[in-house]
Amino acid sequence: MAKRWMRRPPGSNWGEYGEDDQLGRLNLITPEKVRQGIAEVQEGLRFCLSMPLDLPGGNVLNVRRGPPQLDATYKDGDPYINFPFARLGEGQTDVVSDDRVILHPQYSTQWDSLAHVGSLFDADGDGVEEAVYYNGFRANAEIRGPRNYLAAGKENGSPGPYGAHALAVDNLASPPVQGRAVLVNLVAAYGRERRLIGARELQDAIERQGVRVGEGDILLLYTGFADALVEMAGEPIPETLKHTGAELDGRDQALLQWISDTGIAAIAADNTAVEAYPHPQGPIPGAAMPLHEHCLFKLGIPLGELWWLSDLADWLQARDRSSFLLTAPALRLPRAFGSPLTPVATV
Repeated sequence: MAKRWMRRPPGSNWGEYGEDDQLGRLNLITPEKVRQGIAEVQEGLRFCLSMPLDLPGGNVLNVRRGPPQLDATYKDGDPYINFPFARLGEGQTDVVSDDRVILHPQYSTQWDSLAHVGSLFDADGDGVEEAVYYNGFRANAEIRGPRNYLAAGKENGSPGPYGAHALAVDNLASPPVQGRAVLVNLVAAYGRERRLIGARELQDAIERQGVRVGEGDILLLYTGFADALVEMAGEPIPETLKHTGAELDGRDQALLQWISDTGIAAIAADNTAVEAYPHPQGPIPGAAMPLHEHCLFKLGIPLGELWWLSDLADWLQARDRSSFLLTAPALRLPRAFGSPLTPVATV
């Protein structure tokens, strides 16, 4: 098979974990890193880091995504909720409820896979930019959709089945994401108002809170945004949310370099995109989501969004702690670009 790329993006790590690697920085969660996470467990207490998956409510945060729709399963026209098996055979005592769900995987607490965001980049050095993803996997080859948007007239795209035939979110299920994690409490550092966080602000918070960030760690950022969503009880108020929660400044090159240098394996936050999107200073040429480009496209760092971190953050702050064991596998759903999940912190 021909090599997928002849040139790699500046600052990327393409090829460093193998020509066909699909794990990216998750390769740094080694058995030793898992043992480090287990060593953080002192009390044996567990914290659920997922919001209810029917929140935020509506589609205010993203018009393409909506809350889960649950219904019964059916057989011969009968809905199987409170279904008595006595209807199938006299004397049977079973009563069965069984359901189905239509789900947008990235509606609520989620992982973004490495197939979620790619970039236009001249990977083969022919002077023409093509749509590529981490480690050179190609749109309309490994990442398949019904349209080829770069072709004249939006011609038909790839043959089905559509989805991520490489870099899919099930790479976060096997091997499962589990290891040492650290939480930076941006609410404690800067309050719950919206604020851009660059390298200086993040490093100041890390230093003041005594957080030790090591290679292969998973970084969690508590901003208070999900707290506001839960308080709104399924009826998000856009104007309030515009002014709520810290966001990483993806345009801060020092911040992107810090992410590269630390060797962190994944980043998750309790806000909608980890970074500020749209950026409050308006659009500029280049990536609209530069942190997504840096993490997903260049370095293979998965991003988690809309996690529930309030309870864990309060517990850690009260005990002057910041590290714990995180268990956060995605659904083992082939070809999916993202996944809902119920992360667990054990302290």
